[in-house]
Amino acid sequence: MNAVSQARNLDPITVEIIGSAFSSIVEEMGMALIRASYSTNIKERRDCSTILFDAQGRTLAQAEHIPIHLGSLMGIVEEVLRRHPIETLDPGDMFIGNDAYTGGGTHLPDIVVLSPIFAQGRVVAFAANLSHHADFVDRGHEHIFQEGLRIPPVKIFDRGVLCEDILEFILLNCQVPHERLGDLRAQFAANRLGVRRFQALCAKYGVETVRAASDALLDYAERQTRRGIKQIPDGRYAFEDRFDNEELGDEELTLRVTVEVRGDELFLDFRDNPAQVRAGLNMVWTALLATCYYAVKIVVDPTILPNAGMYRPIHVEATPGTIVNCSPPAAINGRTQTCQRVVDLILGALAQAVPERVIAACTGSNTSITFSGVDPRTGRYYSYLETIGGGFGARATKDGLDGVQTHVTNTSNLPVESLEVEYPLLVERYELVPDSGGPGTWRGGLAIRRDIRVLDHVAAFRGSTSRRLSPPWGLFGGWPGGKAIITVDGQPLGASGRALLQPGQVVSVVTGGAGGYGDPRERDRELVRRDLEDGKISLDQARRAYGYDPSAG
Repeated sequence: MNAVSQARNLDPITVEIIGSAFSSIVEEMGMALIRASYSTNIKERRDCSTILFDAQGRTLAQAEHIPIHLGSLMGIVEEVLRRHPIETLDPGDMFIGNDAYTGGGTHLPDIVVLSPIFAQGRVVAFAANLSHHADFVDRGHEHIFQEGLRIPPVKIFDRGVLCEDILEFILLNCQVPHERLGDLRAQFAANRLGVRRFQALCAKYGVETVRAASDALLDYAERQTRRGIKQIPDGRYAFEDRFDNEELGDEELTLRVTVEVRGDELFLDFRDNPAQVRAGLNMVWTALLATCYYAVKIVVDPTILPNAGMYRPIHVEATPGTIVNCSPPAAINGRTQTCQRVVDLILGALAQAVPERVIAACTGSNTSITFSGVDPRTGRYYSYLETIGGGFGARATKDGLDGVQTHVTNTSNLPVESLEVEYPLLVERYELVPDSGGPGTWRGGLAIRRDIRVLDHVAAFRGSTSRRLSPPWGLFGGWPGGKAIITVDGQPLGASGRALLQPGQVVSVVTGGAGGYGDPRERDRELVRRDLEDGKISLDQARRAYGYDPSAG
């Protein structure tokens, strides 16, 4: 009996149990990685992801970590097998890579580690994880050669033996090597855990049963996706939006998508978009796919299993050499800024078809800040990286969330206590920004403000955000959210997004708010009063947007 026939005849309870086991494995791998890591970006902010692939490189399960990391992972198996045919692999082998063009990644700080899983003498699956290493800082972003060390998929363990020369080569090109070593060891350990857990699953149920259950789970995700797409009215829905970033200066690009629904299949056309730019804002193909899959999933059915079966009814087109599907040697470090706008495009298009399922525009950026320099307390080089959340778009029945990570990012904030213990920096303000949520029947979420002072040293700073020029849009009469801005001692950050900070200087980051949903005049008076009392809106906005008169009634 072939795998397809066996999958059809497999007991659905067994399929469910094995599917839950896949999810448990990747979640356990993720927790092991977080707990064993050294840097704050992973152990505190959880900027990492874990995943299982089958022997063909199809996604079986991904932990609920960072959606955009799917783009950094989904090409790694194919790249490894292209260089190392599956029959040449051995138990204990492990591969490492990060290159957006040859390593299955989407930007260089995301280092991927992949391990083949053997059972009954053959490869039955792969375990992989990715960590965003807070390194390669204070660099240019005109092309990828400026952005850091490019690692094609190479063996880091050969039959269980560490390739120390490869590790030494990587660490020599890192600015904070002691952190990288700790984080890489955590990645190696997480993969070994995944390998053991999957092998135990195969020992319990048998390789063929696990394989058949894998196929059944992929087919089930496909059916879920098709069923959800079929509930969207057939038609073509176009949307365009403006995109800005410090690296573009005062220029705004117009990004576009056309979404077509045909029965139970969905087509996304990005062919009419600007050429790739000489800045680190370009998306590689896998980043575009990951962003599209995420955006479609949250509208069609958020409960769809996150595996490769979901991808089958979703078709994406984009012209090579454009900002959403760049070609080498385009720079890609800040590609999540563009990814966030791609999500806005897809939601804006689908709002025309299923308004009750779509939210207004969120903060619209993956606002990132990096401070680096020599810590005067230790004499060692440090790199502090953080991405800061903002407003979550208002929904058809609820306000948006305040001060959260949105869409393709899903990291935690770095607690002030951890930041100040680890780095020579002082957080002077950390707060929600009043009036930054777009008014509406349902209010958009509020932005975040974070002010950081440099202590007793000179620090290189780089900031990147979006929605500085065009605010996050509202839906169906909802007002736009507040704009983003980064300042140094009260002056807007320059066009390069970079500054050399002297002791005592203060960087202030205000992220974008989110758009409102529906006519503000229809908002319940009691909700307006509560917002006013909680300091989320000012009296001026209450009067101007909502027509609220505190003396009435």
